[in-house]
Amino acid sequence: MSERLNSAQPYALGLFRIVVGLLFACHGAASLFGVLGGASGTGGTIESGTWPGWYAAVIQLVGGSLVMLGLGTRAAAIVSSGSMAYAYFAVHQPGALWPMENGGEASAMFCWAFLLLAFTGSGAFGLDRLFARRTSGQEQAPSERQTPVAA
Repeated sequence: MSERLNSAQPYALGLFRIVVGLLFACHGAASLFGVLGGASGTGGTIESGTWPGWYAAVIQLVGGSLVMLGLGTRAAAIVSSGSMAYAYFAVHQPGALWPMENGGEASAMFCWAFLLLAFTGSGAFGLDRLFARRTSGQEQAPSERQTPVAA
């Protein structure tokens, strides 16, 4: 059974990455554009340039989209994880010690999920892998075209 699960690991990781990235991007889109219930469920948006909410929403939208697509996954995951760590410790944690008490469950979960993706990479279905295959194929092509010189 372990072998079957191990063989499916890249696909499970890829699906995990897609879902986490989509959910994170939805938070950013809600705050920036007022869709999906808007900022904090009020239907409104965050005023452009306000600290830290607007910048967090941009990181959520861009970082979540990149992670979802599997494009620059590790870098986007590091930035996204850091923004959620900041959100937890600066916004939620001063209210109470535990995430259940301070409303920081989502920030804590996103922080750890993105940290995991920073270490594991994109898994299956990511554009990172597609571009890596193309560039490795292009690098090998010139060497294959060279004909050996007979001495």
